Amino acid sequence: MVLMLQKGQPPQQQQPPGTEAKMQPRPESENPHYRSANRFVDKVVLVSGGDSGIGKATAIAFAKEGADVAIIYLSEDNDAKKTAQRIGQLQRKCLLLKGDVGSKQFCEEAVAKLIEQFGKLDILINNAGEQHPQASIEEISEEQLRRTFQTNIFSMFFLTQAALPHLQKGSAIVTTASVTAYQGRAQLLDYSSTTGAIISFTRSLAQNLAAKGIRVNAVAPGPIWTPLIPSTFPPEKVETFGTDTPLGRPGQPYEVAAGFIFLASDDASYITGQTLHINGGEPVSS
Repeated sequence: MVLMLQKGQPPQQQQPPGTEAKMQPRPESENPHYRSANRFVDKVVLVSGGDSGIGKATAIAFAKEGADVAIIYLSEDNDAKKTAQRIGQLQRKCLLLKGDVGSKQFCEEAVAKLIEQFGKLDILINNAGEQHPQASIEEISEEQLRRTFQTNIFSMFFLTQAALPHLQKGSAIVTTASVTAYQGRAQLLDYSSTTGAIISFTRSLAQNLAAKGIRVNAVAPGPIWTPLIPSTFPPEKVETFGTDTPLGRPGQPYEVAAGFIFLASDDASYITGQTLHINGGEPVSS
């Protein structure tokens, strides 16, 4: 199905944070050929930004592997409800947690509600993020700069701090970074800076938690077809999004979700502090 995106998408634009319902074509959250290995039976997973895009695909993939899932989302109720409905169809439980991950208080309340509902937490997926392209550094307002860092990197500190007392030996944390951490982006100065911080956060946290038997890794996606794209880029940019990669197309959310499943599973038991690049063939040096 992904072949239909090789020549780009119809030009389109939405108001941020964007919704999957308005995207043409719709992002693909599930691999039609996916076969579960029951790697997370009766585990509990928390996914920030889990209502749509990469977070949605990751939440569904964990449910297919037997996990119950809690999803944090900012405002897109319709997308979140559809994701929860799909997880329910897979015979797993889904807890929806609406709020701003940039708030330490909210992150603490969200984890407390998760523990009240499920009684434990095994895996944390720090995925929520936002971006606001600007042509010049002079156009990045103080408000935008603070907001981008608050959502993209402060939230990872807040959620990890709240989750850590409940994680045990064998637990895993996986963060979402970006290819921009390695290549930079002229019009995404503040966003790229946060993704660089996420890589350093991941490496340092992995060292910090190694003695506790908790692994920490990152996934660095390239251009992935999610609501973030039409809600932050102009229509002409959306039309050619991802076509300049070696594979000639943007990736689908389910193609990134597989990386989270791998890094959180026992298949990656000797991997920590590393970054998995899922970017359509873009060369990077880590």
